Amino acid sequence: MCELYASANPASYEVIRRSMRIQGAVTSLALERQIWDLLQEIATAEQLSVAEFVSTLYQEVLERQGEVKNLASLLRITCLTYLADHTRSRS
Repeated sequence: MCELYASANPASYEVIRRSMRIQGAVTSLALERQIWDLLQEIATAEQLSVAEFVSTLYQEVLERQGEVKNLASLLRITCLTYLADHTRSRS
């Protein structure tokens, strides 16, 4: 039943910790390799570095919602939204 998921390469879900500056503060983020790869793809499409993209996204969420409760979760959902949008546009 779960063959597709159970056979995933462990390197794709290896957690990688990176530090970046957001709003002047250094923040450490622990995300799966595949999430970092997708963030790189998104940032490249926007002609930004990953740090610039994350910082811009963080600022825009702050402006719209007043706070960012869980940045790591926001970034994972951003990647899922990106993939879903690309899947729909290819159909």
